[in-house]
Amino acid sequence: MSIQDTIRDQVANNKVVLYMKGTPQFPQCGFSANAAGMLKACGVSDYLAVNVLADPEIRQGIKEFSSWPTIPQLYVNGQFVGGSDIMTDLYQKGELQKLLGT
Repeated sequence: MSIQDTIRDQVANNKVVLYMKGTPQFPQCGFSANAAGMLKACGVSDYLAVNVLADPEIRQGIKEFSSWPTIPQLYVNGQFVGGSDIMTDLYQKGELQKLLGT
């Protein structure tokens, strides 16, 4: 199975997937902390968090999968939402909460 297949499976089989540096409990960068914090603020606790620092193949593969150069990356219902800046914008408008169904 290729890394792209692995990512495709993760995105397809989980309602919410956050590719981040570190974990929700111990984020390793401010943007990842911000992204995990917004999911928590939206009441989302059951999601797949993928620590890209633990797997260099996923770290590079997710950038190719989404054609998006930075981490974190949020996927909801199989669709790429964006990174920390886009999440912040959506959250402030109340659209992230709707997207997440909270």
